[in-house]
Amino acid sequence: MRRDQKNRGWGWSFFFSLLAIAYVYPILLVVINSFKKKAYIAKQPFAIPRGKMYVGFSNYSGGIEKTGFFSAFANSLFITVCSVLVIVILTSMCAWYITRVRNRFTGMFYNLCLFSMIVPFQMVMFTLSKLTDTLRLNTPWGLVVIYLGFGAGLSVFMFSGFVKSIPLEIEEAAMMDGCTPLQTYSRVVFPVLRPTCITVAILQTMWVWNDYLLPYLTLDLKRFKTIPIAVQYLKGGYGSVDMGAMMAVLVLAIIPIVIFYLFCQRFIIEGVVAGAVKG
Repeated sequence: MRRDQKNRGWGWSFFFSLLAIAYVYPILLVVINSFKKKAYIAKQPFAIPRGKMYVGFSNYSGGIEKTGFFSAFANSLFITVCSVLVIVILTSMCAWYITRVRNRFTGMFYNLCLFSMIVPFQMVMFTLSKLTDTLRLNTPWGLVVIYLGFGAGLSVFMFSGFVKSIPLEIEEAAMMDGCTPLQTYSRVVFPVLRPTCITVAILQTMWVWNDYLLPYLTLDLKRFKTIPIAVQYLKGGYGSVDMGAMMAVLVLAIIPIVIFYLFCQRFIIEGVVAGAVKG
């Protein structure tokens, strides 16, 4: 019996190891090809770069120069950090309010947040593009506001599940000690929400950092570019693409988000489980 369980455990370990390799291999392939000459990327994409194939870091220097990488990196960093901070702070406060104050308005607002999660983005593409131009939201600050609107649904849903698990007596004790509602939220509720805050921050960071379509539709591209948009400028005429420079820029774009994810991944399961509370 124990031998069967042990063999079964080894079988599952082997299966998930293969699955992990299958997920990581495409990223490894991009890293390998970023050190090859452009001609060899198409001819021998799976070969290790050596000899005539190997070009060192020339793809990286060329990609940085052609795309204006540092400017795009600064824009992406600003938009991502500001968007995530605004989403986490405002949606956690909103979730606390609609969970504690039960009336028709809060119930309708919560249902509206849920509805926003299932509406296809394609339905609002044209309207969004037109509205951002009219309201002058085609700047990084305007894009932060837009990301708040699109990211609020999932965030409010996750925070609401966690807030329901917080004993109401803790907040009542804070009120009795003279705390205002805002002080109760900032000093009592928000610190308890830390696991879910980190989970929401990770999910939203990966979404905003890698997003191409929303910045492309809303930003003034003559003045502002994010990294996903800058990568597209490596396409030349008649469909030609500088694959070496593109691979290099993709590696540079991946590094910050991978570091952030590895640093925070231990909080993901904790936050998701903490939010899985029946209301």
